[in-house]
Amino acid sequence: MTENQTENAPVKRKKALVTGASRGIGAAIAAQLCAEGYEVVGTATSENGASTISAALEAVNAETQSRGAVLVLGTDSTEEDVQALVASEGPFDVLVHNAGMSADNLLLRLKSADWQKVIDVSLTSFYYLAKACSRSMIKQKYGRIVALSSVVGRMGNPGQTHYAAAKAGIEGMTRSLAWEVSGRGVTVNTVAPGFIETDMTKVLPDEQKQLMLSRTAVGQFGKAEDIASAVSFLVSDKAGFITGATLPVNGGLLMN
Repeated sequence: MTENQTENAPVKRKKALVTGASRGIGAAIAAQLCAEGYEVVGTATSENGASTISAALEAVNAETQSRGAVLVLGTDSTEEDVQALVASEGPFDVLVHNAGMSADNLLLRLKSADWQKVIDVSLTSFYYLAKACSRSMIKQKYGRIVALSSVVGRMGNPGQTHYAAAKAGIEGMTRSLAWEVSGRGVTVNTVAPGFIETDMTKVLPDEQKQLMLSRTAVGQFGKAEDIASAVSFLVSDKAGFITGATLPVNGGLLMN
């Protein structure tokens, strides 16, 4: 191959897996990475959700060949299910674990099935995904793993003991995994959003919204795009010296 041919060779695009990408924060993250040139695979919990992802990414840039893949990340999903997805769609240079759910209730009324479901969707699935994706990242000596935590994981919230436990677990797992893959070109970080305007928060009572707004220093709620920008930075080469960190994006709702 001549020097000129080498210079004109196509640059391999990085490939990103974004979980929970059919709406809200996950959709915004997938769209931004797609616009930045990543080949994006987004997961959903239904065929309809996957179709939504594909349509959204095609609208961003038809040239990206980005698409939606379906994986149910819940109590019925197994480690083998995740391994199969990564084997068929990967290897991935970037993993963004955004999938999560809430089933709010006071602890004394919380059903064990709801506790387990929230833990599995938010935390156990991250274990499955990080384990499957990090193998190839270590082998190629490059990778970016970002998980979505929450301000609730640090400050708590009534009716969300299971959600807070899952998000706090994500932060702890992030720090430990960062040590395990350090020196191999792989970084592991967490983004902890505050109150973000999504379908999930729209259904909250106005009283609760106003309380959260009064506690947010910037005087307004965040947008999904605010979180997408933070994730975009952490998966970029510019953030290569950042690992094991939790980046709070909460408008001053909780200041460290």
